[in-house]
Amino acid sequence: MEGRIEKFKGLVSLCEVPGVSGREELVREEICKMLGELAKTDKIGNLILEKKGTEGKKQVIIMAHMDEIGFYVSSLRADGKLEIKNVGGIIEETLPGSFVQVVTRKGVVDGVIGAVPPHLKSDGVVFEKVVDVGAKSYEELESLGIAVMDFVVFKKNHALLNGELLAMRSLDDRFGCFALIEASKGLVPKSDIIFAWTVQEEVGLRGAKALAHTYSPDLAIAIDSFACCSKTNGHIKLGNGPVVRIYDNSSISNFEVVDIITNLAKEEGIPLQIGVTGGGNDASVFVEKGVPMVALSVPVKYLHSQVEMISLSDLENLIKLLKRFLEVF
Repeated sequence: MEGRIEKFKGLVSLCEVPGVSGREELVREEICKMLGELAKTDKIGNLILEKKGTEGKKQVIIMAHMDEIGFYVSSLRADGKLEIKNVGGIIEETLPGSFVQVVTRKGVVDGVIGAVPPHLKSDGVVFEKVVDVGAKSYEELESLGIAVMDFVVFKKNHALLNGELLAMRSLDDRFGCFALIEASKGLVPKSDIIFAWTVQEEVGLRGAKALAHTYSPDLAIAIDSFACCSKTNGHIKLGNGPVVRIYDNSSISNFEVVDIITNLAKEEGIPLQIGVTGGGNDASVFVEKGVPMVALSVPVKYLHSQVEMISLSDLENLIKLLKRFLEVF
C-alpha cells in the first residue's frame, strides 16, 4: 500500500495546497515546481504550457482547473467569529463539525465550523455557519492577521482505502491537474498541444472563457470529475476505467473524437466507460467558437465533499490514454 500511494504523492501534495476560485496562486506555484518546465501565466491566472507537434497541422488545447470549492471571509464579527460566503457548490449538510483553514497574508490559521449538540437542540439552539478560530473579539481576529476576503478551505486529510481508492478533499480537479502534468512529461505529440491549468472553473468556467478569446484550436479537451454512483449513471463504477463524459449540462462531446478515443482504448487494452452527468466543463466554452470538444474524466464518488474518492487505477489509465491520444491525433 505504501508503494501505491508513493507513486501518487505528487497528487496528494497538490490536493493539500489551498486554492479557491480566484485565489489559485499557491496551486499554480506547486504545478510549476512539478512540471520542471517553463510555463507562462496569463492575465487572469491560467497557467499555460505549449508543446510543438511533430506535424503541427492541428492545435489541441487540454484543460484542468486548479480551483476548489471553499469560502471567502465576508465579515469579522465583534464576538470573534468569521462570517463566510460560499465559493462554488458547497454541500451545506456536510458543514457542521468541519475542520477548516483560513488562508491569510501572514499564513494559515486553523479553525472549525461548529455543530449544535443534541443536548441543546431542545433549547432552540440552531446551527450558525461561521468559522471559529478561538478568538473572542474583532481585535483578536485582527491580531491573528485575518481580514475580509481571506479565503477558507476544508482542512485536508487523505486515506488509501483497500489499497486502491484514494479519498481526499480537492481531488476535483487536482487529479486532472496531475494528469496533465504526467501526460506532458516526455510527450512527443503529433499536433501542437496547449496544456492549460485554469482558474475560476467552479464559479462559471471563467478561466476557460478567457482562453477561448486567445486560442482557436482544432480540438478542446477538458479533464474534470465525473460524479458517479447515481440512478442516472449507475453503470459507471470506480475501478472500471476512465470515463468519456459524453453529455453534461454544458456540452455534448464530439462523436467523431469519441470514436477515435474509444478505438484507441481498445487497441491499447485500456478499460473505458461512457457516461452522462451533471455540471459543466471548461472545454464547453469552445463549442461556441465552432471547436469540437470532448470531456474526459475518472469516476468520482462523494464529489464536492470532504471525502471525494477516486480509483488510482482509473487515474493511471486516464494518463495512459491521454498521452497515447496526444501522440497520434
